Amino acid sequence: MMKYSTSPTPSTSFPRSTSPLPAPANYQPTTASAAVKRYKYLRRLFKFNQMDFEFAAWQMVYLFVAPQKVFRNFNYRKHTKSQFARDDPAFLVLLSVWLFLSSICFALAMGLNWSQLALFVLFVVFVDFIGAGIIVSTIFWYVSNKYLAVDGAGGDVEWGYAFDVHINAFFPPLSLLHCFQILLFNNLLVHGGFLSCLVSNSFWLASIIYYLYITFLGYSNLPMIKNARVFLLPLPALVLAFCGTLIANWNLSHMLMNFYHYRVL
Repeated sequence: MMKYSTSPTPSTSFPRSTSPLPAPANYQPTTASAAVKRYKYLRRLFKFNQMDFEFAAWQMVYLFVAPQKVFRNFNYRKHTKSQFARDDPAFLVLLSVWLFLSSICFALAMGLNWSQLALFVLFVVFVDFIGAGIIVSTIFWYVSNKYLAVDGAGGDVEWGYAFDVHINAFFPPLSLLHCFQILLFNNLLVHGGFLSCLVSNSFWLASIIYYLYITFLGYSNLPMIKNARVFLLPLPALVLAFCGTLIANWNLSHMLMNFYHYRVL
């Protein structure tokens, strides 16, 4: 029996402007509690036949080329299902698989043995991704509700939405640092010199910019949030730090490799 997707049909036209997304009016009020929504989400986590992996893959592609489109679909969900946060864990499942495979490739590129590889993957998945993701999402959720909320706008930022914004912003840096960088690892990044430092640190700069920009889009998309530009404030300092690492010949990828080797020994 053919299964039809319940997700909105992705738009194929690019936005004409890169300005913050306008917040549609007349949102439906949230009727389910956070506990109920969390229960429904976790219950679907192992029901792969109910997940829309095609739409999740579309979101991953557009997080690179046009992340504004991804958050427009969050607005659509708020209108139709009374919540901004995803109710379909397909994106999380695909991201976890991508993280698992990329971590294996990264470990092999570092020359880890099989026991170190297994420990490395466990650290990356459960500490770097799940643990750090919960902490970062909780901090942004608290700050946005405490200091960035619009008086009288009604409604709070959902923790699930804060987590969605984090994993959206996490995907491009993961791909840049764990996948694309691997293609240059043995031929360039493991060697010293200015060129290696420039390429390596440029990957890091692009990754952090992607994370901050997508985070900014995620929170500027909410009608109850003001001054979401605070998420872009670190950008000037980030560029200065990037120039400083080049002057000091401080290769951030070498630092990461040393940290990973130390952690699995």
